[in-house]
Amino acid sequence: MDLNTATNMMQAAITSARANNQHIAICVTDSHGELLCFSRMDDASLQAGVLAKTKAYTAARERQSTRQLGAWAQNTGKDMGYWNDQLFTGIAGGVPVFIDTKCVGAVGVSGLSELEDEALAMSAIECQHLAR
Repeated sequence: MDLNTATNMMQAAITSARANNQHIAICVTDSHGELLCFSRMDDASLQAGVLAKTKAYTAARERQSTRQLGAWAQNTGKDMGYWNDQLFTGIAGGVPVFIDTKCVGAVGVSGLSELEDEALAMSAIECQHLAR
């Protein structure tokens, strides 16, 4: 994923959040979970910024949504320490980005409910006509 695509996804999510008087943090990473762009809107909590980054990191590294990973961990009785990576999270809102079948990055959103975070991340990906 290039910086232009990542920035466009970030801006689409921020525009949507502003239109709904919401305050979010959003992070877009490359396929390794490394930061491409990040923004925390005015009045979004500091913790939302931390969570947006860990959600994107986890989704990129695991090539699945953080909601799916959290559900798997819960269903198998694993805790998030199973992966031996302190940045992994099972909190919904992290979504991988695919071009064809290749994971090219991920989007992490935080500041709303978990399902709203995930929906906004998916919407940001879809606005760029990319798969989630």
